[in-house]
Amino acid sequence: MSLLPRLRPSSLHRHPIYSSQLVWLILLVGLSACGGPKKSQTVDKLAQDSSAVQNFDNNLTFNDVTLEQVDEKGQLLWKVKAKQARYSKDQKIANVQSPAGELFQDGKAVYKIQAQSGEVRKDGQTILLKGQIVATDIQSGAIVKGNELEWQPKIDLLLVRNNITGTHPQFQATAKEAKVYSRARRMEFFGQVAAMSKDPAMGFKSEHLIWEIAKQLVVVDKPVQIDRYVGTVVSDRAVADQAEVQLKNKVATLKQNAKLSVADPPLEIASNSLVWNLNDQTVVSDQRVDVLHREQLVAITANQGRGNLEPRIFYLTGNVKGNGQRNQSQLAADNLTWYIPTQQIEATGNVVYSQANPPFNLKGPKASGTLQDQNIVVSGGRVVTEIIP
Repeated sequence: MSLLPRLRPSSLHRHPIYSSQLVWLILLVGLSACGGPKKSQTVDKLAQDSSAVQNFDNNLTFNDVTLEQVDEKGQLLWKVKAKQARYSKDQKIANVQSPAGELFQDGKAVYKIQAQSGEVRKDGQTILLKGQIVATDIQSGAIVKGNELEWQPKIDLLLVRNNITGTHPQFQATAKEAKVYSRARRMEFFGQVAAMSKDPAMGFKSEHLIWEIAKQLVVVDKPVQIDRYVGTVVSDRAVADQAEVQLKNKVATLKQNAKLSVADPPLEIASNSLVWNLNDQTVVSDQRVDVLHREQLVAITANQGRGNLEPRIFYLTGNVKGNGQRNQSQLAADNLTWYIPTQQIEATGNVVYSQANPPFNLKGPKASGTLQDQNIVVSGGRVVTEIIP
């Protein structure tokens, strides 16, 4: 595979030094005939200069060139136009100025690129670009900008580094580094990632984020903060060690140390597994879940639960425990329904209610009332009251 470009006949830039080689040769012969230590040193110096001239002349410079690289099957790897290309003596590396062109995968153009400068290698393994990089994904329209770009076609990797911004009609991101895979339709962002999806309007902050373009899926395997926006205001905020967000269906799955802070109603929902459906306005957990009402200071835990953020009702099952933090009232049951606007609760199954002032316990099949003001009625059959002296 040849690195030499297709070029116009006038594009080869000849240096005046070519015409002076005969003069150097005559001087060398004359000085060598004179003899003497001082003259010998002069001869050596001129010989070194002549060798440098020969090396310099072997570096070819071309103007207004087109460089093409093909693989072993004859398929294009890249096609780049440049204002100038300067080749090393062995013609294995070409340094180019103002490169612009296309990068190919499987014989098909996948990226349009431009930069201030670049380096093209004969082995076909890598093309390097530097300075004000702009790479456009032809299929999706995504644009990645940075200050360094490396294209490795054999492993289908476009690597962009140094002050990365990625833009797309649906998704935008900034990071320290980005990796783009054309076949897999995937972009990965690394280091101080800040991203924003348009629909739903959500912001992401993490150290590593994967955007599956075709699947419209965001995957985060590092601690992440996700903000949901209403207009320009953050309405809800989620944090977790891992997350997946289906942008099309507007469903966020949060795992490990997950917590969702909802503005209206003012709740904090924590679990190791939360499925947050923005369309249905629901939060579901199949593991232990803790729900705190920030204003009423009522906390309820259970083995699993489901919350309807509109009309603001939570259904909790399995080892349910409620706590009114202001007056230290407590309630335990098998199942509990919590109506957030009125703070009314309905509990069933092995209900136990206790309070500190006045101190007593109630046990029965079911209970209803409000925990924050100690207004609980236990009923539904045999009710046991235990007064604590």
